[in-house]
Formats: sequence, structure tokens, C-alpha cells
Amino acid sequence: MPHAHTHDHAPHEGHSHGEAHAQSANALRLAFFVNLAFTFVEAVGGWWTQSLAVLTDALHDGGDCLVLGVAWWLQRVAMKGRDAQYSYGYGRYSMLGGWLTSVVLIVGALAMLVVTVPRIWNAHLPDATGMMGIAVFGLAMNGFAAWKLHGGHSLNERGAYLHLLEDVLGWAAVLLGAIVIRFTGWAFVDPLMGIGISIFILYNAIGTLRTGTKILMQQVPAGMDLGKVRDQLLGIGHVVGVHDQHIWSLDGSYTIHTVHLVVEAKDLVGVRSIKEKARRVLTESGIHHATIELEWADEPCALEHH
Repeated sequence: MPHAHTHDHAPHEGHSHGEAHAQSANALRLAFFVNLAFTFVEAVGGWWTQSLAVLTDALHDGGDCLVLGVAWWLQRVAMKGRDAQYSYGYGRYSMLGGWLTSVVLIVGALAMLVVTVPRIWNAHLPDATGMMGIAVFGLAMNGFAAWKLHGGHSLNERGAYLHLLEDVLGWAAVLLGAIVIRFTGWAFVDPLMGIGISIFILYNAIGTLRTGTKILMQQVPAGMDLGKVRDQLLGIGHVVGVHDQHIWSLDGSYTIHTVHLVVEAKDLVGVRSIKEKARRVLTESGIHHATIELEWADEPCALEHH
């Protein structure tokens, strides 16, 4: 019988993944232009109302514009297919957008804290009525952009959606704070809101950064049990060994798996059956791209103990 090293790739390859990248790019483009338009309105409104909270959020939204623009461009890059330089395609560029977004937001949040904390003891009374109007407008604009990105699967989309959701929550806080200032005259509420928004952004951006770093370091994706997948493969008839198994994520949504299966099959029909069953097991486990290598029980493999 011929030597049976076979490689098998799950069918979830180009089309649906490419369409997902195209949808992501369109959503990010819309979010970018909505955010850009509102940043100008917000900057003027912050200067007009003399509100530190509004100006702080304008700075944050300016950072978001940069982030969304880069994310949109990287998502378009991710739509490219495989070539001689990128054998897996450009999908990881999408993930890189989410990672860079988090770095920018962390730096911005720390800068906002440096500006707003000293102002607690030297606060001036802003135009609370103007703040309320800007906050309502901000809720509507950012809420629409966040809704367009809701349900995205890539780290790039999730990162952008998270930032827009933070803006929605931030504007809700600004609206509430403006109402308090309007009826109490407590000027210190304005810098306090700026600090609260900064801390919230910092907390969530660090979480997104950690997720992106795990993908870059090729950690086993969350919810994927390497041992369970191995046991399922060992449960296939005539499979007597599993080794050199690796699972990682390309961009936070596309899962890749490679494995060597040691088999005892008497003919090529049996080999084909094992491959089909293994492919089914991996697809049901959430694997999008699988490479399966079959080896005989008496065949030495240099990678078996690595």
C-alpha cells in the first residue's frame, strides 16, 4: 500500500471569510465618517460650553477617528487573498487593527487622566444646558455607529464597536452629569466625569489589548479545548495515536488546526473514511482550516515528541 501522508483542508476557505471582511470594511467606513463628523461638532461644543468632560471626550473621539480610519484600511488589506508573501492571506492585518486601537486608547486615557485629575480642585462651572444638548446629539450619533458594528466577529470590528459603545456610555454619563450640574451648580462633577470616562476606557482597552496579544502569540483560542479535540480524534476507528496538534486563531474569528494522526488502515478506502470523520470532528469543534497528516503505526515521526 502507498505511503499515506495526506493533507486535508476544511471547506470554510475563501468565500464566506472574504465576504465577512468586506462587510467589516463597509461597517468600519461608515463608523469612521460618522465619528469624524461628530468629533468636529464635539470640539466646537466643548469650547463653547467650556466643559472639560466634553473636551476630554472630543480628544477621545479624535483618537477614535484615527483608530477607525486605520481599522478600515487594515480591514481592506485583510480582504486580499493568498499570495507568494502571505500564504494564509492578509487576515491577521484585521486583528492588528484591533490591537493598535487598544494601544492608542490606553495612551489617550492616561493623558486624559493627567489633565482631568488636577482640575477637581480647580473646577469652573460649564454651560450645563449646552452640555445636555451635545450629550443627546452624541448619544444619537455614536449609538448609530455602534449599532452598525454590532455583531461583528473580527477583533478589528469588536475593538471598534467597543470604543463606540464606550462613547455611548460616556455620553450617557455626560448627560446625567450635566443635569446634576444644571440643578446643583456643582462644578467638580465635570472633571469627575472626565476621570470616570478615562478609567472605563482604560479598563476595556487593556482587555482588548490582552486578547490581541494572545492571538499574536498564537494562544489556543478561548473556548477551544485541545485535550477534548484530541480525545474526539482518538475516538475515530483505526486512529491509534494523535500528536503534533496545534490550534490557533488567524484574526480572532478564523481558527486553524494542524495534527498528525497515527492510523491502522488496511486500504485506501479506510484511509479516506478516517480523513472524512476527522474533518467532520474538527468542523463540529469550530475549526475553519484543518491540515491532517496520516501516519502508519510503525512509522517514525520526528515531531511526535515536540
